[in-house]
Amino acid sequence: MVTLKNFFSFKNNRFFWLNIIAMIIVIVVAVFGTLWGLDLYTHHGESYVVPNVKNKNLDQAQLLLNQQFMQGIVIDSNYVKELPAGIVLDQAPAGGLRVKKGRTIYLTINTNEVPKIKIPDIIDNSSMRQAAAKLKAMGFKLTEPEMVAGEQDWVYGIKYRGRALKAGDKVPSEALLTLCIGSTQMRDSLSMDSLNMQIEMNSSEDEAPTVDDSWF
Repeated sequence: MVTLKNFFSFKNNRFFWLNIIAMIIVIVVAVFGTLWGLDLYTHHGESYVVPNVKNKNLDQAQLLLNQQFMQGIVIDSNYVKELPAGIVLDQAPAGGLRVKKGRTIYLTINTNEVPKIKIPDIIDNSSMRQAAAKLKAMGFKLTEPEMVAGEQDWVYGIKYRGRALKAGDKVPSEALLTLCIGSTQMRDSLSMDSLNMQIEMNSSEDEAPTVDDSWF
């Protein structure tokens, strides 16, 4: 029978304890080796300052990022009329932050394509004041209105470069639009002209035909 003293005796169980010690050494080496490999892979403790590339053109931004072992990717664009196309408007992460080597910096640049906006539902649905206020609030500009026969100051149509628009049509922001506004004066004038023309036609029909006796 093996006693507890004999079991823990290195002299009597040398082979067993050598195996135990070898296993412990292998486990310790594996753990520290894994941790060292992760640090090497993730560049633990190694960081670079993100350059501020806002208000720089895209080529300059990419060059500055590459110098810091980073890469820039354009993920969005906006339209700012006062700035040239290709200028970086925003970046993430922001300039000045420290990041790992090879980090991707997401960029938003300025585009030269003027965004288009849908025409709201104001045709035959709003007064001139309401329609003008709504369109100006959306960024549109207005010409002098075009007067048409109809109810006074009522919106009967919208034109862009001579083309009639309808609700939902898209036109460039800051487009110059023309409102077709109703005028009772024009409506009454047209009604009067139409009435006079009808009276003249009826008078012509009522006149008796004249006969020239010289033919007989």
